[in-house]
Amino acid sequence: MSNEKELVPADSENNDAILNLPVLPLRDVVVYPHMVIPLFVGREKSIKALEAAMLNNKQIFLVAQRKSANDDPHPKDLFEVGTVSSVLQLLKLPDGTVKVLVEGEQRAKVNAYSLDEGHMTASLDIVEEISESLKSQEIEILMRSLMSQFEQYIKLNKKFLPKYWVQFQALKSQAVLPILLLLI
Repeated sequence: MSNEKELVPADSENNDAILNLPVLPLRDVVVYPHMVIPLFVGREKSIKALEAAMLNNKQIFLVAQRKSANDDPHPKDLFEVGTVSSVLQLLKLPDGTVKVLVEGEQRAKVNAYSLDEGHMTASLDIVEEISESLKSQEIEILMRSLMSQFEQYIKLNKKFLPKYWVQFQALKSQAVLPILLLLI
């Protein structure tokens, strides 16, 4: 048996849980649920995927590329898990690129990729956040301890901006906080 944890779809017996969304491959960035981030998009396939998302309830699947130097990623060049996200704002720039503001909503695992009108789409299963299904006193205690230790870190690190502490305190999802702390 392997020690690796398997990602399990939230409702693997119910086909209603499967989504089909346009795919936006990302270079050198990973978007997690509850993150809001601006992205600059220049590849033609990616712009077409964003245009399709605007017609599809503004939802898009954001997934990281394995190698950022690849200008034309294929399914094998992308990770299997990404984030279903909402397009909050889209601005077409004079140079033909697009600036888009997205918010990560839920993690999803790819079932299959396909090509649709010049952009990639993916059939997805939503992945349940473990912490949401395992709300317990132990997790709450660990989260409080983590926040306390992080607060001490902030006091010792003069480079850390106080405005980030306010953002960390406002996080609602227990699953996101440890991930964000790892990024610092």
